[in-house]
Amino acid sequence: MSTVIELIEAGAQRLTDAGVAFGHGTANAFDEAAWLVLWRLKLPLDDIDAVADRPVSPADAGKVAALFDERIATRKPAAYLTKEAWLQGVPFYVDERAIVPRSFIAELIADGSIDYWLGPHTQRVLDLCTGNGSLAVIAALTYPDVTVDAADLSVEALEVAAINVTRHELDGRVKLVESDGLAKLAGPYDLVLCNPPYVNSASMAALPAEYRAEPELALAGGTDGMDFVRQLFAGAPSRMSEQAVLVLEIGNERDYFEAAFPQLEVVWLETSAGEDQVLLVTRAALASLTPP
Repeated sequence: MSTVIELIEAGAQRLTDAGVAFGHGTANAFDEAAWLVLWRLKLPLDDIDAVADRPVSPADAGKVAALFDERIATRKPAAYLTKEAWLQGVPFYVDERAIVPRSFIAELIADGSIDYWLGPHTQRVLDLCTGNGSLAVIAALTYPDVTVDAADLSVEALEVAAINVTRHELDGRVKLVESDGLAKLAGPYDLVLCNPPYVNSASMAALPAEYRAEPELALAGGTDGMDFVRQLFAGAPSRMSEQAVLVLEIGNERDYFEAAFPQLEVVWLETSAGEDQVLLVTRAALASLTPP
């Protein structure tokens, strides 16, 4: 009879041999195997040591093996198989209608990195490109006095976001809005959070299958990845209060960002992935941009 840790180690080897891609909540084969094994066996996900030597019946081991079969055959991110993902320890429902939540902006909210730019004036928050609603929920949980508009062009993604808003009992403070960018959002907002589609065309063409399993709408940002960002910056000042700031995630596209906005004064924020992933820009700086 196998033990939990033996199933995890065997699963990690299978994932490695199959060449699957990670990055949707885990960064390596062992962590992903642990997630799948513990979830399938309905064991706590946060303490492997406590259950590592627990024996697993042949029937349950077969269920684990079938889950690894599915992960390898479909190349779907593990979160789509388990229907759950975590961001800063907060659980979220997720399925193929929305991108798997993994924004570094969540770190910055949780650790207080952007608090310097906030204050009593911070009352209305916008989470643009909300996807499954994770940033909107985390913002509402972190700042109990704010209200949040969670907006997305995708009606399907908003259906997933609605599940998470209700799950965390935030229906009274988080409003879901179908909007193409800022089109249906009047503001004024005191804090804008945005993890937009920013992957450039060349990178999109080279994405592993796990990323292509996600909605392309949430990833593709045009030739240089900045199509959505250009529209956002053009319209944002008219939707922001005087002291408002915008926190924007751009992934690995800093070079393209700086080429597109060479004169814009921004603050690059430190995350677990370095200083190139997320930036903060004030309304005043955005308003100074020369219209295209």
